[in-house]
Amino acid sequence: MAIVVGYIPTKEGAAALTRAGEEALLRKTNLIIINSDRDGSGDGGDLESVRKDLEGKGVDIEIRQLVRGNEPAEDLIGVAEEIGAELIVIGLRRRTPVGKLILGSNAQRILLDAPCPVLAVKS
Repeated sequence: MAIVVGYIPTKEGAAALTRAGEEALLRKTNLIIINSDRDGSGDGGDLESVRKDLEGKGVDIEIRQLVRGNEPAEDLIGVAEEIGAELIVIGLRRRTPVGKLILGSNAQRILLDAPCPVLAVKS
């Protein structure tokens, strides 16, 4: 069993990563960090720095940078199903009322379709 966290280099991504690391230590399990990019043009941030920081805290991690043309929700759910994850951690950002109607589909899909509990954190 493992914890899966969706990561992008934003304050919301950092908050999700921090909480996921805490959960991994608490549950004594490993952490799989997913950086999903539909077309390969995005920025995964400094994932080596992320790796060193978490390993320095005693977290056993695996980083998967996925460029498969999928929405991030598809990649997170797919990995969670593949490994039998016990938890998915995602970061949420504030949205305007109109933005809530139009955007946030990845978070919504993960919350509704995940094969395990989902922990959503704000920055």
